[in-house]
Amino acid sequence: MADPKGFLKITERETPRHRPVDVRIQDWREVYADFDRATVAKQASRCMDCGIPFCHNGCPLGNLIPEWNDLVYRHDWGEAIERLHATNNFPEFTGRLCPAPCESACVLGINQPAVTIKNVEVSIIDRAWEEGWVRPMPPAARTGRSVAVVGSGPAGLAAAQQLTRAGHDVTVYERDDRIGGLLRYGIPEFKMEKRHIERRIAQMRAEGTDFRTGVNVGADITVDDLRAGHDAVVLAGGATAWRDLPAKGRELDGIHQAMEYLPLSNRVQEGDTESPAISAEGKHVVVIGGGDTGADCVGTAHRQGAASVTQLEIMPKPPVERPEGQPWPTYPMVYKVTSAHEEGGKRLYSVNTLEFVGGDDGRVTALRLVDVRRTANGFEPVAGTEREIPAELVTLAMGFVGPQKEGLLTDLGVDLDGRGNVVRDNDYATTVDGVFCAGDMGRGQSLIVWAIAEGRSAAAAVDRHLTERTDLPVAIPPTERPLV
Repeated sequence: MADPKGFLKITERETPRHRPVDVRIQDWREVYADFDRATVAKQASRCMDCGIPFCHNGCPLGNLIPEWNDLVYRHDWGEAIERLHATNNFPEFTGRLCPAPCESACVLGINQPAVTIKNVEVSIIDRAWEEGWVRPMPPAARTGRSVAVVGSGPAGLAAAQQLTRAGHDVTVYERDDRIGGLLRYGIPEFKMEKRHIERRIAQMRAEGTDFRTGVNVGADITVDDLRAGHDAVVLAGGATAWRDLPAKGRELDGIHQAMEYLPLSNRVQEGDTESPAISAEGKHVVVIGGGDTGADCVGTAHRQGAASVTQLEIMPKPPVERPEGQPWPTYPMVYKVTSAHEEGGKRLYSVNTLEFVGGDDGRVTALRLVDVRRTANGFEPVAGTEREIPAELVTLAMGFVGPQKEGLLTDLGVDLDGRGNVVRDNDYATTVDGVFCAGDMGRGQSLIVWAIAEGRSAAAAVDRHLTERTDLPVAIPPTERPLV
């Protein structure tokens, strides 16, 4: 443990401040200001001798949180990154993007602000990269067996790195032109700069992982050829079938899915184009969906110079404090103000879209909505609350309904469950021999920590399938459900 009296001496939770709004909306760099490492160590010292560290239960990866908190407190950053990497391949991703269910499960959080676990984590890995402690770890010997990993999001990357280190010849197939999946084109630069992905790809290439971009399995390469060329296949394509809103006027120009809108700005940052094909500049923007993807649309619209930004959510406004029905150590649904929300705009709760209103040119000009109240049978409109708000650009950020079926999954013939996700057993094996599945493609839309955890666990299962044994660590099996 860290300082035995740390949580008594330091009762305030301190995290990095965000750069000033008027400065950061002029660029696409990460919003966080520099944070003093001495302060990080003090915050790590608040980790208490709680007996049973429930943060482990909150983290699907099983991160050894008290151990690396103690090491940071003692300024042993080199050993801290070893303990962090023991359970997490990509802490620079999770330390920036994970909603930190570990902190919701922190024992100190029962009656004090929780330990700043997420910030300690990202501070460890950032220091490790700066010091050159993150190096390639190629296998000592090769097994002669080959594995295809389809999809290069966090689940696919985690599986690929683990299998490569086990000595297998691993090829990652990605249909986009760059590696990273939604990390690359779904997460805006201001939340995670893509240099973090590039460093990991360079490490993985040096370890022996082969990456092939622009390859849509099921179209550019047949499933039969894929299976013939590899001894095992890991499906890690994510849940990319987005949820639509079939309201009147949906066919109007100016209405786009979030994943049609967000990648264009990321491509500008990559240098592919000078300006995005879909821009919020000078427009009244409406974002439908109150989750993280919706917030990403809000922050992107601010940086593009939107005239106004309004975010809609059909659910009621969450409480500020943990509700009684979501007790510790569960992950509570509470009101969050992200960096994008700090930058401006309106947030409307308990509203439903009735119609997209268009002009003579066929473009959306307004959105007709109504207040709703939640009932046992769903949502019912509140009489007399119908109104219109200006909307010249609408983004739909209402989540995903599962993996895309056409092509890969259809040709493979894997079974799907009632939600349309790939069926797999406790060893992540699908109903097709030699084909495994990890991440959102099997569990549905979820957290980045679950994707990495499943990628690691699936890699261990594949290794055992190919060699009848494995030394790879196994994260939490899919039969166990998170506290999220």
